[in-house]
Amino acid sequence: MAAYTAVISLLQTLDQPNISKLFHDHGTEILDSLRATAEYFQDVLENSCNKSFEEDIRVVVSEVEDVVEMKISKIIKGERWTFGILRHHHMLPVVEKMDTTKKQVMEILSHDADQILELTADSLIGASSISDPMLSDKLKDDIVQGLDGDLEIIDKRLRGPTSYLDIVTISGMGGIGKTTLAKKAYDHLPIRYHFDIFVWVTISQEFRYRNVLLEALHCISKKNPKDYDKMNDNELADLVQKSLKGPRYLVVVDDIWSRDVWDSISQIFPNRNNGSRVLLTTRETDVAIYANTSSPHKMNLLDLDNSWKLLRDKVFGLEHDHPPELKEIGKKIAEKCQGLPLIISVIAGHLSKTVPKTLESWKYVAKTLSEIIASHPNKCLGVLGLSYHHLPNRLKPCFLSMGDFPEDFQVDTWRLIQLWIAEGFIRTSSGSCESLEEVAKHYLEDLISRNLIMARKKRFNGEVKVCGIHDLLREFCLIEAEMTKFMHVVRTPFSPAQKPNFRRFSIQKYIKDGHKLLPPVARSIYCFSNLGLPYEPRIKLLPILPIYRHDPIIHGFFSCFNHLRVLAIFSSWFSTFPLVITKLFHLRYLQVRCFDNIPESISKLLNLQTLICDGHSSVTTLPRKIWMLKNLRYIHLTGASYLPSPRIDKNLVTGMPNLEEFFGLCYSSCTNEVFSSTPNLKRLIICVSSDIPRNISDRLLDMSMLTKLETFKFYWKSYLVDPITIFVFPKSLRRVSLTRCYTFIWEEISSTFIMLPHLEELKLKHCLAKDDVWRLTDKDIFRSLKLLLLSELNLKRWEASSDSFPNLKRLVLKKCKDLQEIPTDFVEICTLESIELHDCSTTAEASVRNIEQEREDMGYNILKVYIHNSHRN
Repeated sequence: MAAYTAVISLLQTLDQPNISKLFHDHGTEILDSLRATAEYFQDVLENSCNKSFEEDIRVVVSEVEDVVEMKISKIIKGERWTFGILRHHHMLPVVEKMDTTKKQVMEILSHDADQILELTADSLIGASSISDPMLSDKLKDDIVQGLDGDLEIIDKRLRGPTSYLDIVTISGMGGIGKTTLAKKAYDHLPIRYHFDIFVWVTISQEFRYRNVLLEALHCISKKNPKDYDKMNDNELADLVQKSLKGPRYLVVVDDIWSRDVWDSISQIFPNRNNGSRVLLTTRETDVAIYANTSSPHKMNLLDLDNSWKLLRDKVFGLEHDHPPELKEIGKKIAEKCQGLPLIISVIAGHLSKTVPKTLESWKYVAKTLSEIIASHPNKCLGVLGLSYHHLPNRLKPCFLSMGDFPEDFQVDTWRLIQLWIAEGFIRTSSGSCESLEEVAKHYLEDLISRNLIMARKKRFNGEVKVCGIHDLLREFCLIEAEMTKFMHVVRTPFSPAQKPNFRRFSIQKYIKDGHKLLPPVARSIYCFSNLGLPYEPRIKLLPILPIYRHDPIIHGFFSCFNHLRVLAIFSSWFSTFPLVITKLFHLRYLQVRCFDNIPESISKLLNLQTLICDGHSSVTTLPRKIWMLKNLRYIHLTGASYLPSPRIDKNLVTGMPNLEEFFGLCYSSCTNEVFSSTPNLKRLIICVSSDIPRNISDRLLDMSMLTKLETFKFYWKSYLVDPITIFVFPKSLRRVSLTRCYTFIWEEISSTFIMLPHLEELKLKHCLAKDDVWRLTDKDIFRSLKLLLLSELNLKRWEASSDSFPNLKRLVLKKCKDLQEIPTDFVEICTLESIELHDCSTTAEASVRNIEQEREDMGYNILKVYIHNSHRN
C-alpha cells in the first residue's frame, strides 16, 4: 500500500502546472520518462497479485520524488542548481534506479503472468483472514443478543404476501452479525414451515461460480457429489434452476462482495410468482441496494444494554448471576466495544478464560482493550482484513489515513477531503471533468458504503458532515499501516536508534524529545500531543495547553522537514507564528494555533491549499501578500479576519481563483475587489465584530458576482442596523444561516429569501426581530426549501399555509418559547418528514401533536415528531 501511495504521490508531483518550464532543456525528457515508469508501476500495483516487489518500488519512487522536489525548491528559491549539475549528480542515478526496478518487475511478472499469488508477509492480517474462509463462524453463531428486532423485520419480508421473487438484503460492517441474523432466520420455525426448499451458499472473496452451484445442489439433492463431476457449469446451473422451479424456496447467499458476482448468480433463481425469496448478506451497502433498491436492511451496532447483556451472558452463562461489583466496570468494557458483537464476544472469551473475575482485573481489561484486540488477529482483525483487502488500491490509503486520528475522533468531511488531496491520495483520471474534491467525495461515499468509515453526522439531504471510524477498524489501520510502512503513529517511546523509516507521522501521545526522532524526509506530521518543544510557563488564558515560544530549537525542528506537505497541529499553541514554517515550500496543508497575525512570508508557500489558523484574538489581520497563494482552496480562521484589498498594491498578482471556502472573513473586507478576486467561492462565513463602525455597516453588501456561492453563514454582533437589508444575494445560494441578527422585520425574511430559487436550507439563530409575527401571503413561496430551523427567536405567531413550503422535509424549532403554535395547514405538506421541538411552549407542542394525528387519520406518510423539553425532564 505504501508503494501505491508513493507512486500516486510522485505522479501528482510530476503533474504540477509549469513543472516542465522549471526543468528546461533535456529535463522534460527525463520527466516524461519518470512519468511513464511511474504509470507502469501504478498499473502493476493495481492489477498484479504479486506483492514481492512493492518495497523496491516504494523505495525508488520515494527517492525520485525527493530529488524532484529538492530541484523545484532550489529553483524557486533562486539557488544556482543548474540542470546539468542536477542531471549528472542528482537525477541520473535515481532515473537509472527506476529503470532497473522496472526491468526487475517485468522479469518477475513474465514468470508468473498466469499465476495468482496469495498475499504474503506484506500483510499478516490479510493472510490469516483469507487462509480460513470459515474464520470466526463458530464465534458468529454465538452472537444472538439484540437481533430480535432485526429478525422480526426479516421474517416479515420473507413471509410477506408478495408473490414475486423478492430479494431481501442484509448489510453492515464485518463482525456485526449479518451471518448470525441470516442463520437465525434460516432456522426460525415459522420460516421453516413457510418454505419447501432451503439453500445456503457462501460466496466470500474467492468467488467460484461452480462451487456456488455445487453448494446449492448439495442442499437441494441427496446425490453423491461425484455425480456432478462430469457436468459443465451450464448443465449444473440448469439443474439448479429446474430444481427450484416448482416448490417455494428460500436461498441464502451469504457474504457477497460485488455487483458482478450477483449478476453471475442471480440468473439461476427462477421467479414462479409463488413467494420464493433470496436472502442476501453483504458488507457492501452498494451491493445490497443494487440487488434490491426498495428496502435494504442495514444492521446497526448494539446499544449499551444489549452489549452488556451479550458480554454478561457469554462470561457467566444464561443461568448464572454476575457479581454485583462487576456490573459497572462490565458496562464500561461493553461500552468500549462500541456495539460490535464480534469484539464483545472476543473480550468475553478473554474475561471468562484468562482473567480472574475480580474488580481489579476487569479494570485492567478496560484499560488495555486495544491491546487485547490486537492480540487476537485471527478472531478480530482478520475478519476486518477481508474488507480492507477487497478494496481497490485507490481507496486503501484513504481508509488507512483514518488511523491518523485518535480514538473516537470525529473529523469534518471538508477537513478529511482536503487532507486526502494534500497527502496526494487523490488523482483524477485523464480526460475527467471532475475536480479533486469531487473525486475525494466519491471515495468517501464508497468507503461509507463498504461500512469501513462511519457517517457520524449528516445533513438533511444525506450529505455527510462528520466522519469517524470504529475503534476495531482503527486498530486494524494502525497495524496494517505499520506493516506496510504507510504511517507511524507515535503511541509509545522510541529511541534515536529506532528512528522509524516512515514518511507520515501522527503524534498521539507525549514523548520526551520526540521532535528529535522524526526523519527529515517526513511528508506529513499530525500532532495531537505535546511535541516536546520548549514552551512558556502556564498562563491563565490557557492553563491546560502548552504555549510554544519563539526559540532556536523550534526553528531547528521545523527547518528539517523540507519535503513536508501536511502539518496539522491540533493541541498546542504558539505565542508567535513560527516564521520557519513559511520556508516549507512544499507545504499544502497547514493547521496551527497562535496568538499572532499570519506573517507576510506566508506568501512563500506557493503550494498551500488549506490554511487553518486558530487565534485567540477576536479580530486578526491577514497579510496583503496572501493574494499570491493561487492554489489556496480553503481558509479557516477564528473570529473576524480582515483581508486587505488585492488591488491596493499594483505590484501584486491579484486573485485567488481556486479559493472555495473562506471561514471567518471580516464584514469590512467584503468589497467588490475582494469578491471579484475570489470568483469561485462556494462557501462563505462572515463574522461581524461588535465594534464595527456605523458607516461600514450601513453600506450594501453585494455578493451577486459570486455566481458559484452555495453556502452563506453570517454571525452578527451589532445592534446598529437591520442586517437583512444590506445583502444582495447570488441566485446560486442553497444554504443560508444567520446568527445574532437584530432589528429586522419578518416581512424582509420572506421577501429576501423567496427570491433565491435554489435555497434548500434556512437557519435563523439567536435573532431578535422588531415584530413578533411572521405572516406569509399567498405569494410568499419558498419553492425549494427543505430544511427550516428557527432557534431562540422572539416569534409569537406564525401564519402560513402549506403552499408557502411545498417541498419542506424537516422543521426544527429550538427555544422558541413565545411561539404559540405551528401553522395547522402544515398537515397538508406532503413532503414533510419530521418536526423537532426543543424547549418550546406547551401550546406549540400540542399543535404538532395535532398535526401528527391528522396526518395519520388522512393516511399520509408517517410524520416523525421529536419533542424535548429539558425543564420538564
